[in-house]
Amino acid sequence: MERPPKIELSQLFELFTNPLPDEMRKMVEDANVNYDYWTKVKYQRCPAPFTSHDLWTAIGAARLMHDQEVWKEYGVHFGLTNEMQRQCHELDLYFGGAWGMNDVIQDAHKERYLVSSLMEEAISSSQMEGAATTRKVAKEMLRNKISPKDKSQQMIHNNYQTIRFIVENKDKDINEALLLQIHRLMTERTLDRAEDAGRFRMNDDVVVANGITKEVVYTPPSFKDISRFVQHLCEFFNDSSSQREFIHPIIRAIVVHFMVSFMHPFVDGNGRTARALFYWYMLKHGYWLTEYLSISRIIYKSKASYENSFLYTEYSNNDMGYFIAYNLRVLGLAFKELQRYINVQNEKREKATSFLRLGRLSERQAMIIKEYYDHPKTMLTVKDVQGRFSVTPTTAKSDIMGLVEQGFLAEIPLNKIKRGYVKGTEFDSRTKGLKL
Repeated sequence: MERPPKIELSQLFELFTNPLPDEMRKMVEDANVNYDYWTKVKYQRCPAPFTSHDLWTAIGAARLMHDQEVWKEYGVHFGLTNEMQRQCHELDLYFGGAWGMNDVIQDAHKERYLVSSLMEEAISSSQMEGAATTRKVAKEMLRNKISPKDKSQQMIHNNYQTIRFIVENKDKDINEALLLQIHRLMTERTLDRAEDAGRFRMNDDVVVANGITKEVVYTPPSFKDISRFVQHLCEFFNDSSSQREFIHPIIRAIVVHFMVSFMHPFVDGNGRTARALFYWYMLKHGYWLTEYLSISRIIYKSKASYENSFLYTEYSNNDMGYFIAYNLRVLGLAFKELQRYINVQNEKREKATSFLRLGRLSERQAMIIKEYYDHPKTMLTVKDVQGRFSVTPTTAKSDIMGLVEQGFLAEIPLNKIKRGYVKGTEFDSRTKGLKL
């Protein structure tokens, strides 16, 4: 990673006393839309007699004019840009109370969306830390409450249980005991030493290394700083007035995420714990839609950019504007992905309504029939239906048996207890000629 050139005070003074021409000012504004790093800026063609170094200096000056300190002890700060403010405003509208929940997610389907999003979040957050289980296997494990078979599945199981715990306790203030409990829930049965789950690291042996080259890319502060750090973290998390300058709640949530990763207070599981605390902070401060987003899935797809945003911060004197800009983009993309997912599900339900004309069917039963119609070799169990539709075992059994009684499905024994359900003898004749 190339470090940016040092900006001299004399250069900054000259910029403040001699305004830039319009073309250069426009280039500065464009660079701050995504909070560009030096490795991108240096290739920009500037109008004569300016150089890319001059442009970098001008960008630094613009960020300095709107600089906000977020963690004095470690000199962590960022330059608040117009783009950050615009994105925070949009996210306030989408994630907070400006829209009613039913404007985004119909009440009848919110539990199903919630379970799906929590599973996606747990899977992606764990995959980022090395879990090798496929989404299909992981979802089957979570839906059917199957005990984890290996470390990867245990990581995903732990992540899912941790997020559910946070949802249930989202209105609580954080303290050291709760922070350790979150880590314990997240890392139980996944660490080399079981006693490290739910306790802070006790030495300075922890470093962040490149997974391929093993090169050390980051060394966190000393473990001796952890106690004081945790005290400040809890104050920052619980009290929005702990800063002299107002910092938008979404940006504060990103700061929480960053600072836990920065300190690396645990032997392992720091990234998963940091993302869980971000999630908690967002829910605690009224951003209810966060519960329905798979934020880690977006991060997982752009893992290199996620990691680079940490390095850019370190190499720019702890300017975490890079990390903030990246995470604001992630939130916007996660919202768009949720919209697409809801649209797809709505289209499926609309198509399933055609099957309602076949008999005495509920909407769920119509969607089950559609599954067999689209995939004739499908075999489902009561537990499968329970997981897919987020209903009780009794409701799932009732739906299935109703379809068996009407001849749509047939029961086959899988063992002495378990039963599977396939297309029944009347399925094809009952659905023949159906217009979808």
